[in-house]
Amino acid sequence: MLTVNAADLIRIIRAEKGESGFIKIVIDEGGKTSERISVLKELQTNTVTKKIAHADFYEIRMDRKLTRDVPIHIVGSSIGVDKGGELKQFKRDVRLSCVPGLMPRHVEVDVTQLTIGATIRVGDLKLPEGIEILDAANISIVTVAAKRGAVVEEAAPAEGAEEAAKEPELVGKKGAKEED
Repeated sequence: MLTVNAADLIRIIRAEKGESGFIKIVIDEGGKTSERISVLKELQTNTVTKKIAHADFYEIRMDRKLTRDVPIHIVGSSIGVDKGGELKQFKRDVRLSCVPGLMPRHVEVDVTQLTIGATIRVGDLKLPEGIEILDAANISIVTVAAKRGAVVEEAAPAEGAEEAAKEPELVGKKGAKEED
């Protein structure tokens, strides 16, 4: 069992190293020290005091693939949002597998060119070579939806469309009255 200073652990987490980064743990074994590279696997807090109650670390090797859920950061201002659409994010992280040295802290998804009705899926992500995406390619990450009750611009009517929109003439009734 290892004991970690809670204040040091909080400082590491706040520096954004603890959630998806690597933590070097120095273990003192009676005068002999050893260093281990790890990631924070789970953090438990006391529900009343909000203080750290327990932390689980996972030791990693830099030459073996690691699987992690990495946060997705949405960047840019969408064309669709500028035109009245609403940006909806469905997925907040993506499962990746790679050697620890390639593991990103987060994955950026640029929504700048996203129009109303368009969607970015997991399969649309472009990551550096050596990083494998483990989530299904068809899972939606973000979309721009038309706001409920929003008026969608109507196209100008085609020639002759006005004529076709008039009520049709009833056939048969007019002629039936004339025969009587």
